[in-house]
Amino acid sequence: MAENRALAEAMDELGIPQAELARRLNAENEALTGREGHLTDRDVRRYLAGTTRWPHARQRICLERVFGRSVTELGFIPLGKTVRAPSEDSVHRRRFITATSGSALAKAAPFPTRLGMSDVHRLYREYVQILEDDWVVGGARRVEDDAVALSSRIQSTLSSGGTASPRVRQKLYSLASDVISTAAFAAIDAKARIRARHHLDRAVKFAGLSGDSETQYHVWNHLAMTAGQRGDSVEAAAAADVMKTLWVARRDSVYASLAHMRNARALARSHQRGDALKALAAAENSFARGVEGERPAWIGFYDLSEVEGLSASVWFSLGEFGRAEYFFHRALSGIRPELVRNRALYSAHLALAQASQGELELACATGQRAYGTLKPESGSKRTTDTLAKVRKVVLRAGSVAPEITSWIEGSRQWT
Repeated sequence: MAENRALAEAMDELGIPQAELARRLNAENEALTGREGHLTDRDVRRYLAGTTRWPHARQRICLERVFGRSVTELGFIPLGKTVRAPSEDSVHRRRFITATSGSALAKAAPFPTRLGMSDVHRLYREYVQILEDDWVVGGARRVEDDAVALSSRIQSTLSSGGTASPRVRQKLYSLASDVISTAAFAAIDAKARIRARHHLDRAVKFAGLSGDSETQYHVWNHLAMTAGQRGDSVEAAAAADVMKTLWVARRDSVYASLAHMRNARALARSHQRGDALKALAAAENSFARGVEGERPAWIGFYDLSEVEGLSASVWFSLGEFGRAEYFFHRALSGIRPELVRNRALYSAHLALAQASQGELELACATGQRAYGTLKPESGSKRTTDTLAKVRKVVLRAGSVAPEITSWIEGSRQWT
C-alpha cells in the first residue's frame, strides 16, 4: 500500500502533528453531529500509511473542513478508483487555501516592519466587537470562527519578522490569549467541549508568553467552566483555587470575587454545602469591596446582576430552589440590555427553579419567554439544554391541564 504523501504534506503545511489532527477531526465531528468523535493518532497513522484509503463519510467531511480541500486532494482514493495526479487547477486552489490559512499567513500577508501600540489598539477594537457579538448571540459558530481568525492574525503579526518593544509584544500575546479564550467561551456556550479545550490549549500558551497575571486568570476562568461543564467538580475547584492565587486576584477584589464564585459553584455541585456557602459569602463580600476602575472588556459581564445570577446557581445546586428563584429574579431585574444571551440563560434557569418547586404554569411561561429572548442565530446550547430540563420536569409532573399539555407539545424543539 502506498503512503499518503498528499495528507502528510498538508499536515506539514499547517504544522499539525498526528495527535493534533485527531483532536481537530473530533472537534469537527462534534460540531457536525453534536457527539464527540473518537479518532486517535493511531487512526491518523492509518491514513498516512495508506491502510485507510477511503475514510467513512463523516470522517471525509471532517477532513475537508480541517484542511479546506477535498479528500481526493488529500490523497484519499474512492473505492474502486485508481490514483490520479491532481489537476493544475486543484494545485492552484490548494496553494491559495494554504496561503490564506493561519500557519502560512505570516509568509503571505504584509505587516509593518515596526509594531506599536497603534497596532495593539486596532486589533483590540476588533476583539471588542467579537466580544460584544458573543454577548448577543452566545455560542454561535461565526463568533467562534471570527475569534479564531483574529487570534491567528495576531499570531502571524508577531511572527512576521517585524520589530516591537517588549511591552508591545506582551500586549499582543495577551490579546491573542484573550481572543482565543473568547473562541473557547463560544464553544463552551455551544457545549462543544473538545473545541473549547483545543482553544484553551492555545490560550494557555499565549498567556504564558505574555507573562501577564490577568491574562492567565482569564484562561483559568474558562478552564474552571469547562471542568464544571463536564461534571469534574474537583478540577473546577482546583482551577478556581489557581485563580485566587494569581496576582490580579490579590490586587483587585472583583477578580477575587469571581474566583470565589467559581469555587462556590464547584463545591455546591459536589454537595459540600458548608464550604460552598463560605466561598459564596467570600465572593459576595469581595465584590462589595470592589471599586470602579478600568478593566479588560471580557470581565465586563461580571457586574452585580451576574453575582446574583451565579449566586442563584449555587443555591439551586444546593437544592434551595426558592432561594435560587429569588436571586434569579434579582439578576434579571438588573441585567444590562446588551447581555441578551445572559438574559435568555438566566430566564431558562429561573424557569427550571420554578418547575422544580411545582410552579408548572409559571415555569412554562418563563421558559417560553427565555426561548423568545434568544436571537435566531444564537448557538447557546447551555440555554436550550436548560429549557430541555424544564420540559422534562414538567413532563414528569404528569399534569393534564390543557395549558400545560399544549406547552409540552409546543416545546418539542428543546429536546
